[in-house]
Amino acid sequence: MAASKAETPATPAPAAAPAPATAPAGAAPAAASAVSKLKPWLPVAAALLLAPALTFATAEFVLVPRLQKKLAAAMANPEATAAAAAQASAEGHGEKGGKDGKEGKDNGAPNYEFQNVVVNLAGTMGTRYLKTSFMVTGADAGIKEAFESNKPRLTDVTLNVLSSLTLADLEEPGAKNVIREKLVTAYNQALGRKVAEQVYFSDFVIQ
Repeated sequence: MAASKAETPATPAPAAAPAPATAPAGAAPAAASAVSKLKPWLPVAAALLLAPALTFATAEFVLVPRLQKKLAAAMANPEATAAAAAQASAEGHGEKGGKDGKEGKDNGAPNYEFQNVVVNLAGTMGTRYLKTSFMVTGADAGIKEAFESNKPRLTDVTLNVLSSLTLADLEEPGAKNVIREKLVTAYNQALGRKVAEQVYFSDFVIQ
């Protein structure tokens, strides 16, 4: 009787490894499309974020130091600030006489000074004006007293002469020499004697 083979137990087959999860079809193109749509807005977002910082830096490091310097200069020289304010106020008005005349600082010939005389130019309907300062000199040492004692009349003479000028008159070659002659003649006629000899302009602005 043949010996029967010993039966060996069957080895179980290894379990199959789970298949890796795959991204749904179309997910990658959708993500790329979203990123491409956001790219044009990146500079805008950066500008919105940087604008406040740039504004603060400009104000802190540029504008504030300038204002501080101007304030310091104004406090150090209040007279110059007051003079600039007075000049700006004078320019904002129409025809008017200048400040009271005063004796010039020239130590040479006797003189009298008119400062910041502002007049409307003829034919401009008040849109253009002349602002000037000038010194009147004369051989007579009493020119200061003569002009001060007749200040209202001579101020009126000055305004009449200057306000009769047109813009075309001022654009002519040698216009200042013509104005000098007119002023000297008008002053001497008003005083009834030869007191004024020459006029020297220190400021002559047409606006």
